[in-house]
Amino acid sequence: MEMKDFLQLETRIVEVLKTVYDPEIPVNIYDLGLIYDVVVDGSNSVTITMTLTAPNCPLADDILRDVKRGVETIENVKSVFINLVFDPPWSKNMMTEEALLELGLL
Repeated sequence: MEMKDFLQLETRIVEVLKTVYDPEIPVNIYDLGLIYDVVVDGSNSVTITMTLTAPNCPLADDILRDVKRGVETIENVKSVFINLVFDPPWSKNMMTEEALLELGLL
Protein backbone atom coordinates (compact mmCIF):
# COMPACT_ATOMS: atom_id res chain seq x y z
CA MET A 1 0.00 0.00 0.00
CA GLU A 2 1.34 3.41 -0.94
CA MET A 3 1.81 6.03 1.77
CA LYS A 4 -0.96 8.20 0.28
CA ASP A 5 -3.41 5.29 0.37
CA PHE A 6 -2.33 4.42 3.91
CA LEU A 7 -2.92 7.99 5.10
CA GLN A 8 -6.31 8.07 3.39
CA LEU A 9 -7.27 4.84 5.13
CA GLU A 10 -6.18 6.18 8.53
CA THR A 11 -8.13 9.39 7.89
CA ARG A 12 -11.22 7.40 6.96
CA ILE A 13 -10.91 5.29 10.14
CA VAL A 14 -10.80 8.43 12.28
CA GLU A 15 -13.84 9.81 10.41
CA VAL A 16 -15.77 6.62 11.19
CA LEU A 17 -14.67 6.63 14.85
CA LYS A 18 -16.03 10.18 15.12
CA THR A 19 -19.49 8.84 14.22
CA VAL A 20 -19.57 6.48 17.23
CA TYR A 21 -21.04 7.86 20.43
CA ASP A 22 -21.33 6.70 23.99
CA PRO A 23 -25.15 6.93 24.22
CA GLU A 24 -24.85 8.48 27.67
CA ILE A 25 -22.52 11.30 26.53
CA PRO A 26 -23.28 13.58 23.55
CA VAL A 27 -19.67 13.50 22.27
CA ASN A 28 -18.07 10.98 19.92
CA ILE A 29 -15.64 8.42 21.32
CA TYR A 30 -12.68 9.85 19.40
CA ASP A 31 -13.05 13.34 20.87
CA LEU A 32 -13.77 11.83 24.28
CA GLY A 33 -10.26 10.38 24.15
CA LEU A 34 -11.40 6.76 24.28
CA ILE A 35 -9.25 5.77 21.30
CA TYR A 36 -5.68 5.17 22.42
CA ASP A 37 -4.20 3.78 19.20
CA VAL A 38 -5.11 2.70 15.68
CA VAL A 39 -2.72 0.38 13.84
CA VAL A 40 -3.14 -0.73 10.24
CA ASP A 41 -0.82 -3.56 9.24
CA GLY A 42 0.44 -4.42 5.76
CA SER A 43 -2.58 -6.59 5.02
CA ASN A 44 -5.02 -3.80 6.00
CA SER A 45 -6.03 -5.46 9.23
CA VAL A 46 -6.90 -2.80 11.79
CA THR A 47 -6.22 -3.02 15.52
CA ILE A 48 -7.87 -0.37 17.67
CA THR A 49 -6.76 0.02 21.26
CA MET A 50 -9.42 1.81 23.22
CA THR A 51 -11.01 2.23 26.60
CA LEU A 52 -14.36 3.24 28.04
CA THR A 53 -15.23 6.04 30.43
CA ALA A 54 -15.81 3.41 33.13
CA PRO A 55 -14.91 -0.32 33.29
CA ASN A 56 -18.50 -1.22 34.18
CA CYS A 57 -20.07 0.77 31.33
CA PRO A 58 -23.48 -0.82 30.71
CA LEU A 59 -23.31 0.03 27.00
CA ALA A 60 -19.81 -1.34 26.38
CA ASP A 61 -21.00 -4.09 24.02
CA ASP A 62 -22.95 -1.57 21.92
CA ILE A 63 -20.01 0.82 21.64
CA LEU A 64 -17.54 -1.92 20.72
CA ARG A 65 -19.97 -3.35 18.16
CA ASP A 66 -20.46 0.10 16.58
CA VAL A 67 -16.69 0.64 16.33
CA LYS A 68 -16.09 -2.77 14.77
CA ARG A 69 -18.99 -2.56 12.32
CA GLY A 70 -18.17 0.99 11.32
CA VAL A 71 -14.50 0.34 10.58
CA GLU A 72 -15.32 -2.94 8.78
CA THR A 73 -17.41 -0.97 6.27
CA ILE A 74 -14.38 1.00 5.08
CA GLU A 75 -13.15 -0.05 1.67
CA ASN A 76 -9.89 -2.05 1.79
CA VAL A 77 -10.16 -2.90 5.51
CA LYS A 78 -9.69 -6.66 5.77
CA SER A 79 -10.42 -7.19 9.47
CA VAL A 80 -10.88 -5.28 12.71
CA PHE A 81 -9.65 -6.25 16.16
CA ILE A 82 -10.52 -4.18 19.22
CA ASN A 83 -8.15 -4.26 22.14
CA LEU A 84 -10.15 -2.98 25.13
CA VAL A 85 -7.89 -1.72 27.92
CA PHE A 86 -8.35 0.13 31.18
CA ASP A 87 -4.74 1.12 31.74
CA PRO A 88 -4.18 3.96 31.60
CA PRO A 89 -7.61 4.73 33.00
CA TRP A 90 -9.65 7.27 31.08
CA SER A 91 -9.95 10.77 32.48
CA LYS A 92 -11.47 13.99 31.19
CA ASN A 93 -7.91 15.22 30.52
CA MET A 94 -7.92 12.91 27.48
CA MET A 95 -10.79 14.78 25.84
CA THR A 96 -10.24 17.15 22.93
CA GLU A 97 -10.89 20.84 23.37
CA GLU A 98 -14.00 20.44 21.20
CA ALA A 99 -15.37 17.77 23.53
CA LEU A 100 -14.68 19.89 26.60
CA LEU A 101 -16.50 22.82 24.99
CA GLU A 102 -19.43 20.61 23.98
CA LEU A 103 -19.84 19.39 27.54
CA GLY A 104 -19.39 22.86 29.03
CA LEU A 105 -16.17 21.93 30.81
CA LEU A 106 -14.12 24.78 29.31
